[in-house]
Amino acid sequence: MHYLWLFLAILSEVIGTTALKASTGFTRLGPTLLVIAGYGSAIFFLTLTVQKIPTGVAYALWSGLGLVFIVVLAWVFNGERVDAWGWVGFALIVAGVLVLNLLSKNSGHGETADPVVPVSEESRGT
Repeated sequence: MHYLWLFLAILSEVIGTTALKASTGFTRLGPTLLVIAGYGSAIFFLTLTVQKIPTGVAYALWSGLGLVFIVVLAWVFNGERVDAWGWVGFALIVAGVLVLNLLSKNSGHGETADPVVPVSEESRGT
Protein backbone atom coordinates (compact mmCIF):
# COMPACT_ATOMS: atom_id res chain seq x y z
CA MET A 1 0.00 0.00 0.00
CA HIS A 2 2.89 2.38 0.73
CA TYR A 3 3.99 2.27 -2.92
CA LEU A 4 0.47 3.31 -3.91
CA TRP A 5 0.81 6.32 -1.57
CA LEU A 6 4.17 7.10 -3.17
CA PHE A 7 2.70 6.88 -6.67
CA LEU A 8 -0.13 9.23 -5.64
CA ALA A 9 2.43 11.63 -4.11
CA ILE A 10 4.40 11.65 -7.36
CA LEU A 11 1.26 12.07 -9.48
CA SER A 12 -0.01 14.92 -7.29
CA GLU A 13 3.32 16.73 -7.41
CA VAL A 14 3.51 16.34 -11.19
CA ILE A 15 -0.01 17.75 -11.57
CA GLY A 16 0.83 20.70 -9.30
CA THR A 17 4.09 21.47 -11.06
CA THR A 18 2.57 21.12 -14.53
CA ALA A 19 -0.14 23.63 -13.56
CA LEU A 20 2.42 26.22 -12.43
CA LYS A 21 2.99 27.66 -15.89
CA ALA A 22 -0.75 27.77 -16.63
CA SER A 23 -1.36 29.68 -13.39
CA THR A 24 0.52 32.64 -14.94
CA GLY A 25 2.07 33.74 -11.66
CA PHE A 26 -1.03 32.72 -9.70
CA THR A 27 -3.21 35.17 -11.62
CA ARG A 28 -5.56 32.48 -13.01
CA LEU A 29 -7.80 30.88 -10.38
CA GLY A 30 -8.29 27.39 -11.85
CA PRO A 31 -4.63 26.51 -12.42
CA THR A 32 -3.69 28.18 -9.11
CA LEU A 33 -6.13 25.94 -7.24
CA LEU A 34 -4.70 22.95 -9.11
CA VAL A 35 -1.18 23.90 -7.97
CA ILE A 36 -2.31 24.20 -4.35
CA ALA A 37 -4.29 20.95 -4.45
CA GLY A 38 -1.46 19.13 -6.24
CA TYR A 39 1.25 20.14 -3.79
CA GLY A 40 -1.01 19.69 -0.76
CA SER A 41 -1.95 16.18 -1.88
CA ALA A 42 1.67 15.37 -2.67
CA ILE A 43 2.81 16.24 0.84
CA PHE A 44 -0.11 14.36 2.38
CA PHE A 45 0.62 11.18 0.43
CA LEU A 46 4.35 11.54 1.04
CA THR A 47 3.74 11.62 4.79
CA LEU A 48 1.84 8.34 4.47
CA THR A 49 4.65 6.89 2.39
CA VAL A 50 7.44 7.60 4.87
CA GLN A 51 5.63 5.60 7.53
CA LYS A 52 6.86 2.42 5.75
CA ILE A 53 9.58 3.48 3.30
CA PRO A 54 12.77 5.18 4.56
CA THR A 55 12.49 8.94 4.08
CA GLY A 56 15.60 9.25 1.90
CA VAL A 57 14.47 6.50 -0.45
CA ALA A 58 10.90 7.84 -0.64
CA TYR A 59 12.16 11.34 -1.38
CA ALA A 60 14.62 10.08 -4.00
CA LEU A 61 11.85 8.18 -5.78
CA TRP A 62 9.41 11.07 -5.40
CA SER A 63 11.75 13.72 -6.75
CA GLY A 64 13.53 11.58 -9.34
CA LEU A 65 10.46 10.03 -10.93
CA GLY A 66 8.57 13.31 -10.62
CA LEU A 67 11.36 15.04 -12.51
CA VAL A 68 11.20 12.53 -15.34
CA PHE A 69 7.42 12.87 -15.67
CA ILE A 70 7.56 16.67 -15.53
CA VAL A 71 10.26 16.86 -18.22
CA VAL A 72 8.20 14.65 -20.52
CA LEU A 73 4.99 16.63 -19.89
CA ALA A 74 6.79 19.97 -20.38
CA TRP A 75 8.07 18.66 -23.71
CA VAL A 76 4.65 17.36 -24.82
CA PHE A 77 2.49 20.29 -23.66
CA ASN A 78 4.88 23.27 -23.71
CA GLY A 79 7.38 22.26 -26.40
CA GLU A 80 10.25 22.61 -23.92
CA ARG A 81 13.33 20.85 -25.26
CA VAL A 82 16.17 19.26 -23.31
CA ASP A 83 19.72 19.27 -24.65
CA ALA A 84 22.10 16.29 -24.56
CA TRP A 85 23.64 17.26 -21.21
CA GLY A 86 20.18 17.61 -19.74
CA TRP A 87 19.39 14.04 -20.75
CA VAL A 88 22.69 12.89 -19.24
CA GLY A 89 21.71 14.56 -15.98
CA PHE A 90 18.26 12.99 -15.99
CA ALA A 91 19.77 9.58 -16.72
CA LEU A 92 22.10 9.97 -13.72
CA ILE A 93 19.15 10.87 -11.50
CA VAL A 94 17.20 7.82 -12.67
CA ALA A 95 20.29 5.66 -12.18
CA GLY A 96 20.62 6.96 -8.63
CA VAL A 97 16.98 6.21 -7.88
CA LEU A 98 17.39 2.69 -9.26
CA VAL A 99 20.56 2.03 -7.24
CA LEU A 100 18.88 3.28 -4.06
CA ASN A 101 15.75 1.25 -4.63
CA LEU A 102 17.23 -1.98 -5.99
CA LEU A 103 20.67 -2.29 -4.40
CA SER A 104 20.80 -0.28 -1.20
CA LYS A 105 20.08 -1.88 2.15
CA ASN A 106 18.15 1.29 2.97
CA SER A 107 15.58 0.58 0.26
CA GLY A 108 12.92 -0.54 2.70
CA HIS A 109 12.77 -4.04 1.23
CA GLY A 110 13.15 -6.68 3.89
CA GLU A 111 13.92 -5.91 7.50
CA THR A 112 13.72 -2.37 8.70
CA ALA A 113 15.92 -0.97 11.41
CA ASP A 114 14.49 0.09 14.73
CA PRO A 115 13.57 3.76 14.68
CA VAL A 116 15.95 6.13 16.40
CA VAL A 117 14.40 7.28 19.64
CA PRO A 118 15.77 10.50 21.12
CA VAL A 119 17.21 10.10 24.57
CA SER A 120 15.95 12.65 27.05
CA GLU A 121 18.16 14.15 29.73
CA GLU A 122 16.04 12.44 32.39
CA SER A 123 16.73 8.98 31.01
CA ARG A 124 20.49 9.73 30.91
CA GLY A 125 20.47 10.56 34.60
CA THR A 126 21.69 14.12 34.17
